[in-house]
Amino acid sequence: MTISPDITIEAVASVSQIAADDWNACAHPPGTPYNPFLAHAFFAALEESGSATARTGWLPRHLVVRRGERVVGVAPCYLKSHSQGEYVFDHGWAEAFAHAGGSYYPKLQVAVPFTPVTGPRLLVRGDVDQAQTREALIAGLIALCKQLDVSSVHVTFALREEWEQLAAHGFLQRTDQQYHWANQDYGSFEDFLGSLASRHRKAIRRERREAVASSIEIHALSGAAITEDAWDAFYAFYMETGSRKWGRPYLNRAFYSLIGETMADDVVLIMAKREGRWIAGAINFKGSDTLYGRHWGAIEHHPFLHFEICYYQAIDYAIRHGLKSVEAGAQGEHKIARGYLPQTTRSAHYIVNPSLRRAVRDYLARERDYVEAVGRELTEAGPFRKSS
Repeated sequence: MTISPDITIEAVASVSQIAADDWNACAHPPGTPYNPFLAHAFFAALEESGSATARTGWLPRHLVVRRGERVVGVAPCYLKSHSQGEYVFDHGWAEAFAHAGGSYYPKLQVAVPFTPVTGPRLLVRGDVDQAQTREALIAGLIALCKQLDVSSVHVTFALREEWEQLAAHGFLQRTDQQYHWANQDYGSFEDFLGSLASRHRKAIRRERREAVASSIEIHALSGAAITEDAWDAFYAFYMETGSRKWGRPYLNRAFYSLIGETMADDVVLIMAKREGRWIAGAINFKGSDTLYGRHWGAIEHHPFLHFEICYYQAIDYAIRHGLKSVEAGAQGEHKIARGYLPQTTRSAHYIVNPSLRRAVRDYLARERDYVEAVGRELTEAGPFRKSS
């Protein structure tokens, strides 16, 4: 597809068809925070392991914009045959369209598979016209939607600037919320506790004591300290929790080995050990200013161990390493009492069928108002002292 004499767009069937240096130059232009989920190595691990492939319903159709021979923009895009692993829920739209005789699948999904983390979705090199290149990517997405004759395009966990630019091209705007912890220049975990109201401070201290009461040791592993034995143990935890919650976990064992080979310095495994064996753990990925909590699991269950490993250890790690925030994943209002406050997430949706589009547009207008109101109420109910 040619946009202008010197700008072309194509869809490729694998991230391996894009040079890692070209992809990373678009994902992490100079002066922007490093987000590990945008790295070429992360997408390569998903695809090479078989976790995000046609067989699992994630057929890569990554968009590439070139000026001449030079890659200037990319968009991680997948042709989806279902709505699993996205964390922006549109199952109701699919069902309504099916009842009306339509076919919602396949659809195009611009996203990081299985990863509800906000970040750029229209990735552009830092030394080219940003708005113009994003315009080319948006035009390419709409053209690909028409070429493949699919129902829709969904850009999830996008930046606000992208969200607004997509809306100007007919994408419907959706909001939701997650719970993030912000580092207010705390010198220690005790400093953080000092910012909380007394009852929350006491509750967290009690939970932390009880979490490790059964002779449990907590270890933070990163880089070369993450051995294959540690990955084996963590994968067992992930499978135990994933099988109970989702029926079929999204990631396979090979994915973690690939991450261990290519991105180990970006990983922080918080692991619990009792009587010489690993019993629980959570995986975090580390950006330049944020710790991203992802999966957790356990083969022994102890009171408050989940909170200790997933929330308190993450806060402690962020403070000790000077990180600005902790993102603890999707959902979970129980995070508020532990210092994680609501933050808005954004997605944009291009729907071809006019009737479905109207119905979704009206629904999203009401949903945005609701999300905003709930966010205000939950923030007001947060655990911090009113003077903080």
